[in-house]
Amino acid sequence: MPRIVASSNAEQRELTQRKVLDAFGELLFTHGLPGLTMTDVARRAGVGRTAVYNYFADLEQLLVAYALDETGRFLSDLKHELAGLQNPVDQLACYVRAQIEDLSKRHLPPGPAMRSVLSADSFAKLSVHVGELSKLLQDILAAAIEQDYLPRTDVADLAHLIHGSLTASASRSTDADDADRQARISATVQFIQAGAGAHFDATGRPVQLGSPRIISGAA
Repeated sequence: MPRIVASSNAEQRELTQRKVLDAFGELLFTHGLPGLTMTDVARRAGVGRTAVYNYFADLEQLLVAYALDETGRFLSDLKHELAGLQNPVDQLACYVRAQIEDLSKRHLPPGPAMRSVLSADSFAKLSVHVGELSKLLQDILAAAIEQDYLPRTDVADLAHLIHGSLTASASRSTDADDADRQARISATVQFIQAGAGAHFDATGRPVQLGSPRIISGAA
């Protein structure tokens, strides 16, 4: 059993659960989901196998809890960043960059793989957060169109294309140095902004489509 380090039983339970979720995420990233067991998770977390079952009935429940925790934290952080930006094209850049960063280090299997290993009920729970992300992007795009920063188009279709591009662009490679990785991310951000129809002035600031200062494409 883990050593008591918290000031209360409730806090201890929270700390132990956090250990289990973190250990599960590390194992997903280093070893993947196939063959992963609750015993592996307990060993990595430094807790007894029984302790893991005190929180999660099986691996599927643990996977869902981990996915909801990861996505929930990501959504909260992203919304905080977006709140500091006024221009919807800048918000689109923030969204794209955050998604690439998250996808490149995320331990979760991609959507189709998750569907194949989860029950319909469990997958539906995850879809709620996925829907929140899609709604967030669609709201950004809708605002950009309404303010004449992007040409009018079907917002849902455009969001779907952007998410597809993000998934294809994400890489977990750790070989590249940080400068090279950031350059690739910036290039992807610019590609998606340009593909959505955004335009910029000579200083790289987004401009409305009717502006005489337009320079075609992303800055």
